[in-house]
Amino acid sequence: MTTSWGGILPERNSGGDGLYYLMAAMSGALAGWLDIKVGDLLLTAMVVLAANMLLGFLSPRKPWRWVVLIGVFVPAVEWLAYFFLTQKPERAQIYESFLAFMPGIAGAFGGSIGRGVVDNLFAKK
Repeated sequence: MTTSWGGILPERNSGGDGLYYLMAAMSGALAGWLDIKVGDLLLTAMVVLAANMLLGFLSPRKPWRWVVLIGVFVPAVEWLAYFFLTQKPERAQIYESFLAFMPGIAGAFGGSIGRGVVDNLFAKK
């Protein structure tokens, strides 16, 4: 893998986003687990925001995919916890887990735009 401007950022490649998809799935599962164990929607939103921002920055092409992949895990983990764990989340907690898409949108698109800004600032002349 070659790097751009001094080896700080990896260059964009057309394929090879498998690691990023794995990071997204793990981040979404972590956010869902935090929502169940801690029960704080703000903490869940911050984890979703940070993960989407990181993935939007690392792979800025089509940032909506990070929103969908991370965001879908939060209600999915809530649903799985409701059926398989002894700790039952409340109905309102399951419905509010769908709100994780909102900070995900801001994070993924913000990270993608930030990557474009960094690429333009440090473009090779």
